[in-house]
Formats: sequence, C-alpha cells, structure tokens
Amino acid sequence: MRKWIPLIEFEDFLEAKGNKLDAVYTLQHYAEGWGGKWEEKLDERPCTEDNPFVFLEDGLWHGRLWGMDIIAKNVTCISIQGQASTLLPLFTKSTIRTVFIGRAETILHDEFGGKWFWSARRSMRFANHLREEADEFRKKYLDSDDVRDKTEVYEDWRDRKPSRGTALGGPYISVHLRRQDFIYARQDEVPTLKRAAKQIAKLLKLYELEKVYIATDAPLEETKELQQELKSFRVFHYIPSQDVFNQWGDGGVAIIDQIICSHARYFIGSYESTFSFRIQEEREILGFPVDTTFNRLCGKKSKCEQPAKWKIVY
Repeated sequence: MRKWIPLIEFEDFLEAKGNKLDAVYTLQHYAEGWGGKWEEKLDERPCTEDNPFVFLEDGLWHGRLWGMDIIAKNVTCISIQGQASTLLPLFTKSTIRTVFIGRAETILHDEFGGKWFWSARRSMRFANHLREEADEFRKKYLDSDDVRDKTEVYEDWRDRKPSRGTALGGPYISVHLRRQDFIYARQDEVPTLKRAAKQIAKLLKLYELEKVYIATDAPLEETKELQQELKSFRVFHYIPSQDVFNQWGDGGVAIIDQIICSHARYFIGSYESTFSFRIQEEREILGFPVDTTFNRLCGKKSKCEQPAKWKIVY
C-alpha cells in the first residue's frame, strides 16, 4: 500500500510518536435513521455503543485499541451520514495533529468502483501467513495452486495489466452461504439448506466438478446438514486448529476463507453480503471471467436478480 499512499502501521506510529493522540472520533449511524431524506451531515452525539475509553482524574481519556494502550485528549462519538469527504470539517477547522477514526465502515466511498477505488483496492494484499495457510489448504484438499489455476500474483501490484478471463481457478466451486441473522433480516433472499444444496449441485454438474468449498457462518449442525444434502459430492470447509484460532482469531480465519473462495473455478455468494463483495473484488483483481464471479444464491424464488457487476478499472 505504500506504493499507493504514504502510510505507517499503527503500532509503528505509536512507537515513533508515543501513545497520546489529540482526538479519537468514533463514527456511528444516526440513532433515528435517515428520516426518509438523504443528506450529508455529521453531528456530535452520545455514543450508541460501549465506549472503550474512560475519562480519568488526569483529564485525559484512557483506553485500549487492538491490545494497545491509548491516551487521548478528546474522545467523541460522531453520528454521520455521508461519504468520506463529509469528515473534512473535523480536520480543516481544527489544530489537532493526531486523529484516530473508529468504525470508518459507517461512511460511503466518494468514488466507489472508480479508478482511485480500484488502485487502493489493488494495493491491498493479504498477510503472507494467512495466504500461506490458505494455499496449503488448497493444495492439500482442493488440488489447487496458483500456477495451474493461472492466478499468480505480481510482486508489484502496479505491474498487473488488464487481464479479463486469464484466471482459470482450481477444480472446485466455492460458496459463501450467509446464515444466522440473514435468515431473519433477508428471509426472502436466503435459501434454505435444501434449496442451497440444490443450486450448488446443479453448478457442480454444469462445470463437471466434484468438489465444493463452503464458507459459512452457519452453526455446526447446519454445516453437517448441508454436507448430507451434498453427499454425492466432496464438501470442504476450513476448520482452524486451536493454536491457529488463538493466534489469528475470527478475522484471520475469515481472510483464509476469502482467499480459498477467490481461487475457485466458480464462485457463488450471498445476497448483499460484504463478505461476498470482497471475494468478488479479489476475483476481479486475479482476472476471473465475470460470469464465474458475480453470482449469488437465490432464496424463495428459483430465479433471482444477480449482484451488480463492479468491474475492475485500471
């Protein structure tokens, strides 16, 4: 990413500058919602979630972020509705020098899907240890590696030229099956396990494959039920060892899931899932065909609208 924009790792910044910040802004949505009218705005509001900082007798805020002790002169929760540029008044009308922005996913991109967006996205690489873990799983269980799959990555992301359709992918289908809260929040769009299995089986037969990799937040009993529904095929999913989980946590395991899904011959995701979006982006970077990337499982309807095709821009 340093080839795209000047940056420093957070822990390196704290080591160089100390752990005292001028301001911490935690972003949040407006508690009352949009109110039926879209407008760009931000306001200082009471925190809608637990604040990790406490105000002590020394007149400073003390808290921990990612296991690191942080001291701040001011801590503020900001309700915001808008894009990244909506934040500018927080910086341009102040003398603060060091700022931490928490929950930045609350805001929208100013140029989603454009050249600047894709340059930033292309500059982002998965951590080596997570990629190595995913690659080992692919090789061991899915007969997949970058050479045969035509998914080799350039050392310098800037050297990659437009390469639509050059990636083949491993001899398996990957599926992101969102469950848990999606079952209730998007019940018309999330398939039952039987319906999901039927769609997966159809794709496996179409592509003449026998292996499917499942990334899901489903509980163990549902995963077993899905495997039973697909008993005519070989079903795989990543289960980390306790040591791996303790070291990398849920976030690391999620990245491993994304890497494995990104390298499949064909990917099918879940309706309006950010996790699926990230896999589709990675497949765009790797050069997969559009029709093997932008797909999603249908819910109650046998045919459903497929996701928007946010194609890569160089």
